[in-house]
Amino acid sequence: MIFNVKQNMTIRFFAFLLFVPTLLSAQKGTVKQDSSHGYSYSYVEGDPLKARIYKLKNGLTIMMSINRNTPRVYTCIAVKAGSANDPKTNTGLAHYLEHMLFKGTESFGSLNYEKEGRFLAEIDTLYEKYNSTEDEAKRKRIYKDIDSISQVAAKFAIANEYDKMMQHIGAKGTNAFTSFDETVYINDIPSNSVTDWVSIEGERFRNPVLRLFHTELEAVYEEKNISLDSDDNKVYDGIFSALFTRHTYGLQTTIGSVEHLKNPSLPKIREFYENYYVPGNMAIIMAGNFDCEETVALIEKAFGGFEDKPVKQLDFSAEKKMDQPVVKNVFGPEAPSVTIGFRLPSASSKEAELMKITDLLLTNSTAGLFDLNLVKKQQVLEAYTSLFPLKDYSVLFMAGSPKTGQSLEKVKDLMLAQLDSVKQGKFDERLLRAIVFNQRVDDIGGMESNSGRAFKMMNTFVNEIKWSDEVKQADEMERISKDDVIRFANKFFLNDYAVVFKRQGVDSSVVKIDKPQITAVEVNREKTSRFAKDIFDNERKPLKPQFIDYGKDILHTEIKPGISLLQVRNKENKLFRLYYVFEFGRFSSQKLPEAINLLQFLGTDKLTAEKLSREFYSLACKFNVYAGNDQMYVSLSGPEESFERALAAFENLLVNAVPDQQALNDMIANTLQEREDTKSNKYAIRSALGAYAGYGKKNPSSWVLSNKSLKKLKAEELTGMILQLTSFPHTIVYYGTKDSIQLVSSLNKYHKTPATVLPAPESVKFIPVENKEKTVYFINYDMVQAEIGWTRNAGEYSPARQPEISMFNEYFGGGMSSVVFQTIRESKALAYSSYAYFSTPSQKDMPNMIGAYVGTQSDKLDSAIYAMNALLTSMPQSELLFSASKASIKSGIEAERIQKQAIVFSYLGMKRLGIDHDLRKDVYERMSTINLQDIQLFHDQYFKNQNFNLFILGSEKRISKKQLKKYGKVKSLTLKDIFGY
Repeated sequence: MIFNVKQNMTIRFFAFLLFVPTLLSAQKGTVKQDSSHGYSYSYVEGDPLKARIYKLKNGLTIMMSINRNTPRVYTCIAVKAGSANDPKTNTGLAHYLEHMLFKGTESFGSLNYEKEGRFLAEIDTLYEKYNSTEDEAKRKRIYKDIDSISQVAAKFAIANEYDKMMQHIGAKGTNAFTSFDETVYINDIPSNSVTDWVSIEGERFRNPVLRLFHTELEAVYEEKNISLDSDDNKVYDGIFSALFTRHTYGLQTTIGSVEHLKNPSLPKIREFYENYYVPGNMAIIMAGNFDCEETVALIEKAFGGFEDKPVKQLDFSAEKKMDQPVVKNVFGPEAPSVTIGFRLPSASSKEAELMKITDLLLTNSTAGLFDLNLVKKQQVLEAYTSLFPLKDYSVLFMAGSPKTGQSLEKVKDLMLAQLDSVKQGKFDERLLRAIVFNQRVDDIGGMESNSGRAFKMMNTFVNEIKWSDEVKQADEMERISKDDVIRFANKFFLNDYAVVFKRQGVDSSVVKIDKPQITAVEVNREKTSRFAKDIFDNERKPLKPQFIDYGKDILHTEIKPGISLLQVRNKENKLFRLYYVFEFGRFSSQKLPEAINLLQFLGTDKLTAEKLSREFYSLACKFNVYAGNDQMYVSLSGPEESFERALAAFENLLVNAVPDQQALNDMIANTLQEREDTKSNKYAIRSALGAYAGYGKKNPSSWVLSNKSLKKLKAEELTGMILQLTSFPHTIVYYGTKDSIQLVSSLNKYHKTPATVLPAPESVKFIPVENKEKTVYFINYDMVQAEIGWTRNAGEYSPARQPEISMFNEYFGGGMSSVVFQTIRESKALAYSSYAYFSTPSQKDMPNMIGAYVGTQSDKLDSAIYAMNALLTSMPQSELLFSASKASIKSGIEAERIQKQAIVFSYLGMKRLGIDHDLRKDVYERMSTINLQDIQLFHDQYFKNQNFNLFILGSEKRISKKQLKKYGKVKSLTLKDIFGY
């Protein structure tokens, strides 16, 4: 259990928003024009991001925001075309193309494109023949020809060369996504790699080549099968198909139909690229530490030659008003739920701020109508709203989960009743001002990260929102009155919604995509194109790594024996973050998580839990309590101007919480239902199954109170655990603008602790299994895919081995350029996702663990296990990949800046491992001497000829015990075995 953002609290009750917030209150929004070094750009007066918007002659948009905090740049290349633009006869094209943009061009990803191209053309022809053939026997013969020629073509291809170049220049988070209106390509690069990044991306988007298509197509098949196993996907597909009967938002899905996936058309994919990947329909978005003028010049050189042309706009008829709700039922193994969807205007409409206000009135994680009337009062198990703004329309979702014995229809009625309260004006108008205050604080927090800046700019481009409107959004929200909200709600929230009841049961409509016969292709790990070689040979201006000096970079103050203060000053903005860190957690007491969970429902002798939540939201502060395995955190964050009031509030609750047995009884009933729901969630099952395979019956996952013990809990005892909390040793961590004198003064005033602290409670220790024999742990679950995991105890942790561990994870199993990913996905097409890792502990007396994973179709289980076992037994060697991995680690450390409160948590993390310095320094220095043989020896020691426990989640209809016996002694487990209840 965690005390999450939906359960934030406050204490002392001032008049709701009695004080006037001063944060970001200036008017803004005027668009200005300027130029520098021959490049004109627009900007918006009062924009905290100071974004510059350039437009090249060919129509390409460039959006830039400078942030000097770290020498990194977050990049998005956005194309305003997604699944909504797919032709109805070939759905899934935008998503296909996204995958293929990682395969290279004529210049990279190929050893000899002149030769390769002839075979690729033949594959094109065969696919078109395959798609027009209905006879299944003939189709199989054609596909066999496709597979055969693909082997020949692959001899000239270099798999993952794009990823290798990104790895070499120090990029992180290399990825892409496709949604309804957009396809976006993402990288996080060091500042000294901007030139290389622009060069690579300019070539990448110039003329992509659809190589290694049939193995990548199999990865898309896997992605489709994952979606077929997802109950959430069924729900949202149901909502969209009900709300949009004319627009492609509801007529087709992002991944595409099974039938279209089986019959892909390469010419149609190219046609999609030609139609939509044009300068006027694209934007390059960058946020971070770089030079605007120099970078615009680089982008113009790389992209300025792209020819612009008119983009065909999506043609659709306006959706008709629905006379009555559309009701759908979907089925699956996961817990029941109900989701309601209302169709609203576009993200760029004049109603944009009203849509957002209404969403936050209903759910803001603290003081919304859903938060207080449904969640806080435990009327339902869960309830929330979510606004999904899109270019042509938007959708407001309302979702809820039932308590024990409660019908989905009842949950639906309870949620709609809260919406009726908005329509009838049954809400405090002062909540509107609190929403704006919180929005301003969230905007400041969003500016702290490059990714937050980049995604804000990207969303405005994709949804065609004027940047000036985005900048002044909070100001516009502040002008909205209660009457405005009531009028809006009564206009748009009528009886024309869609509702999907997600019920537990067998879904007979699911049809998986069968495994095609694919022969593993060559990946040419040791080969390099001339283009890539130039990138590898380029000299970049070196960045000097910065390591933390825990003595100088942290202000240490001893409050009293057992309680210390670690402080870092915030020189960036007016926000604060305060933590109380305890060196014990749920492993010290199975009752502790329940005590923490109860806290959200408790008040004090003067204030109810509801009033506390409202007050805390008025301060724009978040109060969080979280019990980890062997650590616990109490945290407080918000604007510095609210610090004193918020500190008084949350300290008051910690020492004056009043027991409430009825609230506890309701919480216990809901917890029992949550446990039943968890036992139907495949991700929770896989996690618990992995813990059982790694540790046996007594493991971290199952260390919880039994249902019987849960029912016996008393509110007095649990509340007493909270009231006693600050009597134990703890570390106070503060990041904010206050100096130590001010901070200590406030803490002495409000943070009450005994003269002598109590000894910290001891934690139970979990011992991993010894892996004396190979064992296969199996859980039956109704699903299309099979989730396969490997685990073993890797012995005692030694800080001296950290450089080898970091290098091994990067090289062997960590990313898209790793040996595991290249072999399992790129060469053999056995999975959408696959990885392996050597995991280090969080404290020095805990062991290392090794893990590996493949998520694949059930009919590929044997092939997947064989392929991963081969890698665990024998590690392929590639000097080229090793060099790129080493370069990635070095550039990553050079460009990394641990800042803010993370400095303190780095120190505490090292301290728990018995290390007194920044361990990154050891890793960085070792990179100059480490070699591939060192990594081979590491693999030989920890992986080769070792017994691994296998754990598998899948359907017994598709996976037999006889099949599993090939891999070890089979143990079929029950859900009670792995969860402990």
